[in-house]
Amino acid sequence: MENPDLPDTLNAIGVLKRREIEARILAPLLQALGEEFGREKVLEIARGVVIQVAARQGTELAHSMGGDSLLHLADSLAAWKKDDAMQIEVLEQTEQRFSFNVTRCRYAELYQALGIPELGALLSCNRDRALIQGFNPEVELERTQTIMEGAPYCDFRYRLRQEDF
Repeated sequence: MENPDLPDTLNAIGVLKRREIEARILAPLLQALGEEFGREKVLEIARGVVIQVAARQGTELAHSMGGDSLLHLADSLAAWKKDDAMQIEVLEQTEQRFSFNVTRCRYAELYQALGIPELGALLSCNRDRALIQGFNPEVELERTQTIMEGAPYCDFRYRLRQEDF
């Protein structure tokens, strides 16, 4: 188990490089475990672990950004964009909404180049909803498509939940 007192500073190398390092270790491990215990069960467990890690990282991200607003979230994208890892087109950015399209995703290109495109969604895209819940549980993410799964762009639509009166 990770030591919660030791901060996660690995994004300093860039999230794209971090995902490559993780994938080069996890892909053969998941393959071997899948052969031994059944691929679907192993991927189900891996998916759950990735979600737990992402939620914790979201909480850590809010702390490191000094807040959990959508403006803080927008500022945090620098880590994901480092090394031209993704290109985005911002559609709306307010205190209530943050909408953008990812028009190029080198994460998808990375998993393709490593020969594991089927793991890309599990190891990367799978994190997004859990990360935002850890970052700020009052923010909802709607995303209907990803480049990783063959779409021409990823559509990220974040919005702050409104209290019903």
